[in-house]
Amino acid sequence: MTDPELKRFIGPGDAQVEELPRGLHEWISRAGLTATEQIILVRVTMAAGKGHAFHCHPPMEEIVYVLSGQAEQWVERDCRILGPGEAVHIPKDVVHATHNAGDAELVFLAILSPANAEGPGMIDVSGEEPWASLRGKTIH
Repeated sequence: MTDPELKRFIGPGDAQVEELPRGLHEWISRAGLTATEQIILVRVTMAAGKGHAFHCHPPMEEIVYVLSGQAEQWVERDCRILGPGEAVHIPKDVVHATHNAGDAELVFLAILSPANAEGPGMIDVSGEEPWASLRGKTIH
């Protein structure tokens, strides 16, 4: 039987909201909110000029799906500009970054799995080379 405090149906007012330096995070499914074991879902809203610097998720893979705006999406040394309806798959432990590439807000869904992974969920590598100087190069 599941914990009655955990959500099965998640409405607009049920998300757990966090204001982080890189943007507003609305957690729709994660441990403590739902009974999820395999999937984390977060809706992220980034203002112009904001981004999530180079990092990796050693135990989790991720899909970023753009709802609105323009994302400068890095996966290792490859970069693409993604618009609404476009997505990227990021395998476990692969370095990546997402930045707002436009003047309007960027809104995207990030889906990570598994939700119950052990170890650090995220490792920031933005201060390490080649990641520390990579964004200054030409975007493809």
